[in-house]
Amino acid sequence: MTDIAVLNPDLRAALGECPVWDAAQNRLLFCDIIGCTITAVSPEGVVLNTWHFPSEVGSFGLCRSGKWVVALRHEIVLYDWRARKISPLCKPGPEPGYNRFNDGKIGPDGAFWVGTMDDRNPRQPTGSLYRLTADGAWSRITDGLYTSNGIAWTADGRTMIHSDSGAPWIDAWDLDPATGEATNRRRIHTPDGDRIGRPDGAAMDVTGVYWSAGVRVGRLNRFALDGTLIASEPFPCPGVTMPCFGGPDMRTVFWTSLRHPLGADAVGDHPLLGALFVMRSPTAGVPVPLFAD
Repeated sequence: MTDIAVLNPDLRAALGECPVWDAAQNRLLFCDIIGCTITAVSPEGVVLNTWHFPSEVGSFGLCRSGKWVVALRHEIVLYDWRARKISPLCKPGPEPGYNRFNDGKIGPDGAFWVGTMDDRNPRQPTGSLYRLTADGAWSRITDGLYTSNGIAWTADGRTMIHSDSGAPWIDAWDLDPATGEATNRRRIHTPDGDRIGRPDGAAMDVTGVYWSAGVRVGRLNRFALDGTLIASEPFPCPGVTMPCFGGPDMRTVFWTSLRHPLGADAVGDHPLLGALFVMRSPTAGVPVPLFAD
C-alpha cells in the first residue's frame, strides 16, 4: 500500500469527518463536527476557506444547484456557500433531543442518506438511518442504531453498505438506484473493535472494495462485498475517521481524523490526531453523486 502522508502539517480538527471531493472547484471539503465548521483545502493542503454553522455539522454533500445539503445537529439544511446563507429543508424524526445527525452521503438515487446517533455516554441504540429528497420528504430506513456510519455504494449503485460504529457491525443492502428502495438487508461483518477498530466512515472503490476507517485503534480496513476482510493496515494515528477518493483520476484518497473524545493523554502520545492525510490508491474510487435539488 502507498505511504500515507499528512496533507497539512499545521491543520488539526477536533472531530474531523466527512471529506468530500469537490471536482468542480478542484478542492477537498471536510467538516469539524464539534468545531461546527466546513473547511476547504486545495489538493496540496492549503486552507482556502472556512464556513461556520450554528451547531455541529455531522455530514454534508454537494448539490446539483451548486449549494450543499448539510446535516446540522437536529435538522437538514441547504447552504449557499457563496452567500453563506442557510435555508431549512427538513427535520426527520421525531428524534430524541440527545441524538444528533452523523454520517451522511448522497446516493446513486440523488437522495441524501444520513443517520443519527446517541450523543450521550454511554450510548444507547436510539439512532436511525434516513433517506431524504430535495422537496424535504424523508423516510426512515432503519432504527435501533448506536452510531449510524460508513454509508457507501458500489459503482452500479445496486449495493449499499452501512455500518454501526457503536454495535459494531457492517450491513449490506440491495438498492434500486432509480427509486432508492433498499431491500434484502444482511449482516456481512462483525468487526473485532480491539483488533481492527470500530467501523467509522467509509468509501467504495470501482472494484467493489469497501474502504473503512478503523477508528480508535488506527486501522485502514478493506472489505469485499460479502464482508471478507481483505486487508487491515496500520494508520499513522488511532483516530482515523473517514476516507474520500478524489483528484482528477479519483485515485487520491484523503482521510480525516479526530482528537476528541480520545483525551489529552492520547493527543500527547499521538500528535497527528486531528490531521488530514493523503495517499495514492491502486484503484479509483466511485464518484459520489450530487443531491438532486
